[in-house]
Amino acid sequence: MPRKLAPDFWLFGVAVVLLSAGVVMVYSASAIVAADRFHDPYFFLRKQIFWAVLGAACMWMAIRLDYRRLEGLVVPLLIFAGVLLVLVLVSPFGQAINGTRRWIRLGPVSFQPAELAKLALVVYLAAFLAKKGEAISDFRRGLVPPLAVAGLLALLVLAQPDLGNCLTLITLTFTLLFLGGGHARHLGFIMLAALPPLAVAIWMAPYRLRRIFAFVDPWSDPRGSGFQIIQSWLAFGNGGIFGQGIGASRQKLFYLPESHTDFIFAILGEELGFVGALAIVALFVVLIWRGLRIGLRAPDPFGGYLALGITVLIATQTLVNLGVVTGLLPTKGLPLPFISFGGSALLVTMLSTGVLLNISQQAHV
Repeated sequence: MPRKLAPDFWLFGVAVVLLSAGVVMVYSASAIVAADRFHDPYFFLRKQIFWAVLGAACMWMAIRLDYRRLEGLVVPLLIFAGVLLVLVLVSPFGQAINGTRRWIRLGPVSFQPAELAKLALVVYLAAFLAKKGEAISDFRRGLVPPLAVAGLLALLVLAQPDLGNCLTLITLTFTLLFLGGGHARHLGFIMLAALPPLAVAIWMAPYRLRRIFAFVDPWSDPRGSGFQIIQSWLAFGNGGIFGQGIGASRQKLFYLPESHTDFIFAILGEELGFVGALAIVALFVVLIWRGLRIGLRAPDPFGGYLALGITVLIATQTLVNLGVVTGLLPTKGLPLPFISFGGSALLVTMLSTGVLLNISQQAHV
């Protein structure tokens, strides 16, 4: 067994900086809305600090706990995540908000089971790929079981409805199966077969169609489906090179919807400018680089796939969020890791980062 090292300094430092920047930006982006809606400008800030502290505690515990123990918890994790995904669809467990059932309320806080499902799927895929080895190239034994598990979780998430996290689960699965040695031809055929059901899911939900049309031409409906992305562009344009300064955003004054959650990067770009936005992107690049490096240097296949899966998960959510906010992708409700307001997403991200740091302690020098 390789000697135990200190946790990856770069990864830890980037996580701390991103978390700190997120807390500051959540307060800056939400204070006006919180004061208007709850008569308390610190409403969202207090919640974010609570989840940040809880997430930091989970990260510390994950650093201390040997990641290999997770391999024996695959089945309980999957069952627990699946049960929560079912319960969230049933009253009174699931909390209905704006026609969706994505949260389970536990006293004063709410938790989104889809976030746990993503981490549970990463652990399962890592254990499966480590066990199967070269057999992953066989369609029946190597691809059908993980695709069935991922498909079931994705369907439960889609039923909430939550197409964004559903596609995240699918993207994560296909990427890890490809990295694990799955045949590109097999995966390509499966992806082609999945396109018609995806098209039906979009067609049956009018709001999803409107998002597609807004992505193609937001100016065709500037006060409706195109409003959010246009306001996001205005925020970036108003930021210029060096930004308006922390707290000086204009778009957060009831112009840009979801300014402290999914579209917080637009407010960051307005207040910190192109330079500040580029610095945040650079931090994510460093985080992804270190995560991939840890995965490639892990002491065993399970640790390698686990690190790669966590990195792919964070990278996918980051790229989708940045793509949506800049208008390069249709609008999807995925938060920016570490930065956006959201308790369960932040908690799972911090926990996942702790697992990455634990793997880095065992990595080959």
